[in-house]
Amino acid sequence: MLTKLVEQFEYRHGLTDPAGGYDGLIPEFFRYSPLDMYFLGEPETFHVAGAPGRIFILGCECGEVGCWPLTCLINASGSDVVWHNFEQPHRPARDYSSFGPFVFELRQYEEALRSLPSIEAAGGG
Repeated sequence: MLTKLVEQFEYRHGLTDPAGGYDGLIPEFFRYSPLDMYFLGEPETFHVAGAPGRIFILGCECGEVGCWPLTCLINASGSDVVWHNFEQPHRPARDYSSFGPFVFELRQYEEALRSLPSIEAAGGG
């Protein structure tokens, strides 16, 4: 769903060099665990996408996150989790300021995180 939203946004805003090409993160290849902390934006010292707190939210359809990533900041406060400030690091001039923010209810978000495969279960432990 997020991949389609990004692709549609890019086409609508003329960001077609290229548009889309994203896919989800592959737990077996992903070493930024634990995933629950990662997707809650903790700790803020993550530097996986070039700045403290910025994380990869989508990777390339080829399976390599760094090939064509989409990054964002995640803030969890109170009863909400917010994904905002999206960037495509390989196209820094692209303006994603009108994409999002996406707000999730914390309880449901944490429930969804518990359904993610653990790195150990996926073979990356």
